[in-house]
Amino acid sequence: MSILIKQGHVVDPDTKLDEVSDIFIEEDKIKEVGKNLKVRADAVIDAKGLIVMPGLIDLHVHLRDPGLTYKEDIASGSAAAAKGGFTTIVAMPNTKPPIDTPDKVSYVHVKAQHFSAIHVLQTGSVTMGMKGETVSDIEGMAKEGIPAITEDGKSVMNTGVYRDAMKLAKKCNIPVLAHCEDINLVQGGCMNEDNMSKEWQLPGITNAVEDVIVARDIMLAHEVGVPLHLCHCSTKSCYTMVKAAKEAGIQVTAEVCPHHFTLTSDDMVKGDTNYKMNPPLRTKEDLEYLRLGLKEDVFEVISTDHAPHSEAEKNTDMKHAPFGIVGLETSVALTMTELVKPGVITLMQMAEKMSGNPAKIIHQDTKGSLAPGKDADLVLIDPAASYEIDPKTFVSKGRNTPFGGKKVTGRVQYTICGGRVVYQFV
Repeated sequence: MSILIKQGHVVDPDTKLDEVSDIFIEEDKIKEVGKNLKVRADAVIDAKGLIVMPGLIDLHVHLRDPGLTYKEDIASGSAAAAKGGFTTIVAMPNTKPPIDTPDKVSYVHVKAQHFSAIHVLQTGSVTMGMKGETVSDIEGMAKEGIPAITEDGKSVMNTGVYRDAMKLAKKCNIPVLAHCEDINLVQGGCMNEDNMSKEWQLPGITNAVEDVIVARDIMLAHEVGVPLHLCHCSTKSCYTMVKAAKEAGIQVTAEVCPHHFTLTSDDMVKGDTNYKMNPPLRTKEDLEYLRLGLKEDVFEVISTDHAPHSEAEKNTDMKHAPFGIVGLETSVALTMTELVKPGVITLMQMAEKMSGNPAKIIHQDTKGSLAPGKDADLVLIDPAASYEIDPKTFVSKGRNTPFGGKKVTGRVQYTICGGRVVYQFV
């Protein structure tokens, strides 16, 4: 199978190509990139007016498989990802049971081969059962292909255990993805601690809950010498610490999620649990520093933290509803609308943060690029398409989003993975 993509605005963070060009795909590889290519192809896509980027890579997705498949499963989550322009997703291990052994990693990878049209990479938990007590079989899981270890959903509070795990991650040449939350400081909090939480008489989550562990993890990873990736950064101090760590030569990368660079606690609707997420929506000052960090490349990744829940679970009060929202099908539109269109970041930065940089962090050397010889994973985006986000159209099992009815610009038209069209907007 061969595909010729004609007259698209090609934005490639690897080669720095940023102009109208053609791309010729043969089988599962990019064969040629250039203007007015004269080749014979099985299919031709007219990409005039569309942006062509390497397939998006999401470092932070909850597929809920095994054990929680009423929320999401590999098939539905992968379909949502393809619709959102993602050709590779990294699944978190806080399933039921948690992914803490090589056979559980194998379960996800084998199931994905049968039920997913895109690439699914399963991470391994830092500790057995995600209990924070005993280090998992990290070496065994690495042999099964985990791209990273993480305890996402919580932090490993035992620093000695965490350091031992970091040493094994370094030995296996994989990064550590860190969810930064001091559980001893949470104290039942369900939203950001600010004037809004006081007005609604709800327990708040302070910035220190996140910041204390950010500082600890940066110092610990630096001592061990393992690459550290900070998940879902949400505070002003996180910006300050990551910037300082980079200037000091420490191996740290960091991500921001669309909900954190789009919304603040002031945007929350009282009683609407679709605004409940962890970390919580912060203040306008925090949001401005997140946007500044994205602009300056202090934060070099945009991830979704796609966290589907059932309607019944979310249909309760703020104190008892689970944390999390879905994000795979809204990420491109929110990034285009909130960051690219107003000039916070460029299209090239978007391609870097949603494809090129994630590929580098998890050592996917054949992805995140449109250079000849690289994997034929691409996304085609219509930057002019305007519409309202409608959760009823989601293919994810989760509808838990605060963005229903939001007017956005930018829509995925095609997702191509392994040289095959796996999603097309009609």
